[in-house]
Amino acid sequence: MTRKITVSLPDPTLRDYLQPHPDVTVLEWDFTGASPQPRLDIVVPPYMRGPQVLGALDAVDTGLVQSQSIGYDGVTDFLPAGRVFANAAGVHETSTAELTLALILASQRELPRILKNQQDGRWETRPTASLADRRVLIVGYGGVGKAIEDRLLPFETSVTRVASRERTDPRGHVHGIAELPALLPEHDIVVVGVPLSDSTRHLIDDAFLAAMPDGALVVNVARGPVADTDALVKHTGSGRIRAALDVTDPEPLPQDHPLWRTPGVIISPHVGGASSAMRPRMGRLLQRQIDLMLAGEPPVNVVLGG
Repeated sequence: MTRKITVSLPDPTLRDYLQPHPDVTVLEWDFTGASPQPRLDIVVPPYMRGPQVLGALDAVDTGLVQSQSIGYDGVTDFLPAGRVFANAAGVHETSTAELTLALILASQRELPRILKNQQDGRWETRPTASLADRRVLIVGYGGVGKAIEDRLLPFETSVTRVASRERTDPRGHVHGIAELPALLPEHDIVVVGVPLSDSTRHLIDDAFLAAMPDGALVVNVARGPVADTDALVKHTGSGRIRAALDVTDPEPLPQDHPLWRTPGVIISPHVGGASSAMRPRMGRLLQRQIDLMLAGEPPVNVVLGG
């Protein structure tokens, strides 16, 4: 018997990446108002609207909820019981790694100062720090961490990897997170890309930053609450530590927050995954989920339920 499925998209942009199929009906629902049908076999929530919107699924029968984000912190608080939820692993690694590299280079080569000089018409030549020869610590060695490493190595850096537990993989040794106090003083740049959980909340705290050497750079592309904002203000405000932040706590960061005006701090507004690379990769993931469902196979990337 031929299986027919209904797929719900939050907007029309993903349609271009899906292959037409006689047994697949594609609808649009942005989670405002009632669901277009009582049953949605695959439903894609809006991007960057937070987990709160998942409460709209309470009155909808779903086969698979396919997120457009990698992280799923807070989802269990709003996702109706018994649902199968998949994250977007494989979608954002490329964009996030690109932004990470951009933030590091901007900080090392002092691009905020250079751009300010351009606005002022000021020609100031002075040497800056390189990325080459820096010792980089990657804390959180999943897909994003590996993508960041792939882009750092051609810049003649040395990279140390840290995950939740110590292990060895085909690329070499991966340190356990318990080793951080010994590793932090030995690295010039620390990139944090861990999922947000009870164990990683305020991982970047006063002790973490105090262990970093003078002039070091901390880069947070994880979630805002992974860092203790008060500790960031303290250590960057003293000028001892630099920071490049794609995420903050709170978020959005209030206009009058001191981090906006702290020399040595670069802030981007949680746009790590938001590049032209996202849509085609999200489209490929969604097409794969459709093909698997048509074939009667289980979905990929399931992180809750199932």
